[in-house]
Amino acid sequence: MRDMFCTIRPRNGRHRGAVALGALALAIILAGCGQTGASEHLSADGSFANPQPLEYPGIQVTEDVQYGVAGSEPLLLDVCRQRQETPSTAGPRRAVLVVHGGSWRAGDKASPHWRSVCEWLASEGFVAFSINYRLAPLFVFPAQIEDVRAAVRWIRQPDQATRFDIDPDRIGAFGGSAGGNLVALLGLEGDDEWNVGSRVSAVVDLSGPTDLTAEGAERTGVDSAFQAITAQYLGCESLVTCAVAEQASPLYAVDDTDPPFFVANSTIELIPLAQSEDLVKRLRANDVEATLVTVDGSLHSIALLDDAMRTRIASFLRAKLGVTPPVAAADPVP
Repeated sequence: MRDMFCTIRPRNGRHRGAVALGALALAIILAGCGQTGASEHLSADGSFANPQPLEYPGIQVTEDVQYGVAGSEPLLLDVCRQRQETPSTAGPRRAVLVVHGGSWRAGDKASPHWRSVCEWLASEGFVAFSINYRLAPLFVFPAQIEDVRAAVRWIRQPDQATRFDIDPDRIGAFGGSAGGNLVALLGLEGDDEWNVGSRVSAVVDLSGPTDLTAEGAERTGVDSAFQAITAQYLGCESLVTCAVAEQASPLYAVDDTDPPFFVANSTIELIPLAQSEDLVKRLRANDVEATLVTVDGSLHSIALLDDAMRTRIASFLRAKLGVTPPVAAADPVP
C-alpha cells in the first residue's frame, strides 16, 4: 500500500459566509493509493468555530420521528430528504445515519449546525436520519451506543425502507466528536454482513475519540479535563479504574470484517490527531479500507466541513454506498 500525503495551502477565501479553508483543490488524485485507503494532509489558515449553518432549499425535513423507546424515554430522529414531485424512477436512495457530538452529554439533532449537516447530506442525494440519543451523566455507557444501534435497526425495517424509499442493505453512518466515537464503534461491532441488524456499510468519523482507556488517553495526549468528561460518560470515578473504557473504544473493536472508514482530524484540536491515526493504522493492518484526512489547525468535528471536505465525504459515501443522483436544487443559503 502506498500512502499519499498532500499539503494544500489555501488562498484567502470565503467559507459560504464564514471563514474558509479556501479553495482547497480536493480534486486530490488518489490514483496509486493502496486498497486500504489514502492519507492526505491539508493546510488551513487559523481556526474557527462551526461555520455559519446553511439551509438547503428543496429539502424536506420530517421532525421528531420516534425510532424507539428506552424505559420511558422516547428516542427521536429527524429525516432529511429531497422533495420529489413524482416518485423516483432511479431506485431507492441510500440512508445515512447522522449522530451529533457534544461530549456524550450535550448536543441535539435539531441544533442549527447539525440540522444543516442533515440537509446537506439530503442535498447530495442521500436520505439522512439525524438522531438524538440518551445523554450523560443521567445515562451512561452503553446507553448511547445502544440507541445508535436501535436507530439502524429501525431504519432497516421493511416499513421504514418503504416509507422513506431507501435501500436497507446499504446504510452509512456519519458523526462528529462524541458522535464520531459512536459511529466508529457502531461500524466496528460484530462480524456479520453489513446489511443485517445494526451493521453499516460505510463510516465517516470527524474528530472522534477512539481510545478511551487511561493508557490511551495519556499516550495520545488527551486533555485531563476531557479525560474527566469521558470518565463521567462511562460511569467511572476515573479512567484508571474504568473497566468499560476499552469496550467503549473503537480502537479495540477492529477486525477484518469492518466496513470502509473516512476519518478526519485537525492537528492541534481537542481530540489529539494520534487518536485518529491509531484507528486508521489498526484498520489498515486488518486490511480494512481507511482514508485519513488531517487538517492543520484546531478545527473540530463539523467545523471541518468546508466545501472541499463536504465534496470528499459525499464522494466517499457515493463510492461505498452507491446513490441515485441528486435532483438539481438551488444553492444553499446562510
